[in-house]
Amino acid sequence: MNKDSKIYVAGHHGLVGSNIMKRLQEKGYTNVIGRTRQELDLTNQEAVNSFFEIEKPEYVVLAAAKVGGILANNTYPADFIMKNLQIQVNVIDAAYKSGVKKLLFLGSSCIYPRMCPQPIKEEYLLTGELEKTNEAYALAKISGLKMCYYYKKQYGADFISVMPTNLYGPGDNFGLTNSHVLPALMRKMHEAKIANAETVEIWGTGKALREFLYIEDMADGCIFLLENYDGADFVNLGTGKELTIRELAELIKKVVGFDGELRFNTDKPDGTPRKLLDVSKMETLGWKYKVELEEGIRKTYQWFLENENSLVMK
Repeated sequence: MNKDSKIYVAGHHGLVGSNIMKRLQEKGYTNVIGRTRQELDLTNQEAVNSFFEIEKPEYVVLAAAKVGGILANNTYPADFIMKNLQIQVNVIDAAYKSGVKKLLFLGSSCIYPRMCPQPIKEEYLLTGELEKTNEAYALAKISGLKMCYYYKKQYGADFISVMPTNLYGPGDNFGLTNSHVLPALMRKMHEAKIANAETVEIWGTGKALREFLYIEDMADGCIFLLENYDGADFVNLGTGKELTIRELAELIKKVVGFDGELRFNTDKPDGTPRKLLDVSKMETLGWKYKVELEEGIRKTYQWFLENENSLVMK
């Protein structure tokens, strides 16, 4: 990519897209564009085709998606599969038809089977049943990465895919009903600290294992792939390190300064028991994460404190 290449970041107001746009600009790319949902409805095929015909971006980062945690995925599965499929089909096909030089599609580590061998290698995709609580979202993401693969196979399009692990950081969604585990726990413990509450309830047993990647590292890894990778197969993006939800909760409790008790509600689901990515492929390509988990949580909590009054949280 040239520094003046026109780069369209779909989903540039989201946690992933905004950080990729920011990192591109920090690296000296001067022609990075985005569109809000009001300006461009990515579920509208005609509108998407028109946008690509008029703007003619040379490079595309497809970070737009309908996302959420276990509760949201369980409650709105039809929305999760329909909206994500619409966005992906419209953008990927329009990118091909308009002659985009390269497209990067962002998936999710939930695409892998629920009881997957650990750590999870890229080739384990479609070797077993998916986790039921996020099956709709996972099926949509699998379709997106396969669409990129097949457009490369049939048309020679330089469309690549990356599968990030659980992401977190400044700008995250801190809602209690539609966010992911780390920001939800952070908000819960912050509010419990302010209220001098004695306990905080946490879903599940606390035994499930998770891996977390700081959002700025994610952005850096994605741009590294845009600049250096053109393979047909997708690539895992993570740290290669994991901890239990209980350990995560204790770490957040320490950073936030909550002095009460953590109570685990075992009537609620744990989700996938373990989900650690094998990141050896990414490391072989020459990239590795920089921000350790406690440092990233501290940076995220500081951002939360500075922006708490302006956040829209449900």
